[in-house]
Amino acid sequence: MDCMVSEAKLFACTQSKDLAEKIAKYYGMPLGNVIFSRFSDGEFQPSFEESIRGNRVFIIGSTHPGTEHLMEMLLMLDAAKRASARHITAVLPYFGWARQDRKDKPRVPIAAKLVANLLETAGATRIITMDLHADQIQGFFEKPVDHLYASTIFLPYIQSLNLENLCIASPDMGGSKRAYAFSKYLNSDVVICYKQRKKANVIEKMELIGEVEGKNVILVDDMVDTAGTLVKAAELMKQKGAISVRAIASHALLSGGAYERIETSQLEELIVTDSIPLKQESSKIKVLSCAELFADVMHRVHENQPISNKFLM
Repeated sequence: MDCMVSEAKLFACTQSKDLAEKIAKYYGMPLGNVIFSRFSDGEFQPSFEESIRGNRVFIIGSTHPGTEHLMEMLLMLDAAKRASARHITAVLPYFGWARQDRKDKPRVPIAAKLVANLLETAGATRIITMDLHADQIQGFFEKPVDHLYASTIFLPYIQSLNLENLCIASPDMGGSKRAYAFSKYLNSDVVICYKQRKKANVIEKMELIGEVEGKNVILVDDMVDTAGTLVKAAELMKQKGAISVRAIASHALLSGGAYERIETSQLEELIVTDSIPLKQESSKIKVLSCAELFADVMHRVHENQPISNKFLM
């Protein structure tokens, strides 16, 4: 009886084509051939232009807004299921809609749970993602979830800066666990920003818990959207005597006036991954690729090897 592992095939959604090509290069095989047909009203149809029967299929695509990105992933998963792929892994460098992970007021959806249901119904038999907005989103899935951490990318870069009097900061109370994990690895101090919002993306008040005077501060977050929090936190820390302020964010949504805010801010630099393609260049934004991390984990998943050594946190 032939017990060889069947061939893996990699495919890309259009929104993550550049990242998928990098992943494929590290993985050691070209991306599979998939074409998208579009109707005049905007409806589209993906088509695998090669057989995937009995294969493990990795479909790579972040599901950041707009909604077409999520729909594209769902259609690709459905097509793979109907083409009799043996295993269908949704590789989501950025898992979108994750901020709606609970009911924080009456009569609102839990979008993260809805998206999890949609991915599984469409055909995903496994999920590989990075830095979920909330760890418990893993529990929204009935299928296996490999939750990777961008800390494996960021920590070597932080160490390469050789900063003295290093201090790790969280821009809000919710990110304190992440900040403490970084500080434990780097043996540094921790400060927390306490903020109050009037509404989403609008900060009413921000205060600092801890001392930053004479410190080189690195703010750590899972995503940066309008950049309002990071810019305000950097300004506050400089006022409190910080030598320098940098920020790390796994997912660069960068909407609204984010680029302009960052360019004119007190931040030395913003370090992000390429889980979401940047809309424009910026002298203050440094991109570290997550392609090698995903390629390595995909290899290990396909060959049924452990991935526990990929978790620094």
